[in-house]
Amino acid sequence: MSHNPIVIKEGAFIISDAHYSHLRPELFDLILDIHTQKIMPTQLIFMGDIFDALFGSIDFTCKQNSKLISLINEISQKIEVIYLEGNHDFNLKNIFPQVKIFPIQMQPVEVLCRGKKSYLAHGDFHGAFFYKLYTSLIRNSFILFLLKYIDIFSKHAILKQLDSHLNQKNDCQEFKNFKEFIEKRLGKKYDCDYFIEGHFHQNTSFDTVHFHYINLGAFACNQRYFIVKSNKDIELLEERKFSKEI
Repeated sequence: MSHNPIVIKEGAFIISDAHYSHLRPELFDLILDIHTQKIMPTQLIFMGDIFDALFGSIDFTCKQNSKLISLINEISQKIEVIYLEGNHDFNLKNIFPQVKIFPIQMQPVEVLCRGKKSYLAHGDFHGAFFYKLYTSLIRNSFILFLLKYIDIFSKHAILKQLDSHLNQKNDCQEFKNFKEFIEKRLGKKYDCDYFIEGHFHQNTSFDTVHFHYINLGAFACNQRYFIVKSNKDIELLEERKFSKEI
């Protein structure tokens, strides 16, 4: 967790779980509108799984996403960009040198939102033993080193197969008994006003005993993103749906 909370500004854009790929290119147009200042957020906050596959040590994934990476890097020279790594995009520090990167080990991230103590997370920081083992292995530098050269010598066969698998997933399923799951998962662990995360794609919010919980809708599902509202508004976030003007 961060010991010096970041201040989340009114008018910040929050985007989660876009799962950007050549088969899901919609995020590019939104980021392009920000880059050209057609729309102007005060901050840009990525909540993880922005890319369907972006691994900092694997050159092929960087080349596949190079155009969107370039746009984000140029935007980060003009406004503050915050990126919480997900389970589909990690080891990003060298890819986005001017972006504030928070790997899984630093999540949830403590922030001040409308003057209130809040936490942001992608959402995969708590899990069963085998899931934690998996997340550790896929981020391990030696494993990634091996994968890099296996990928090169196999002419990207593994990553192409992964790409095919990921694009067949249904990212918009309902999570039954989600509130009970969250209360058991987070319980008394966090004392704050807001706890905001992605990962589960549920686009819902509710009060728990210890905080108001918000699970962000996935951009991959209907191109939703969120804008931080002012202190005058009751709701913290305003949902927007992006559509490209033709």
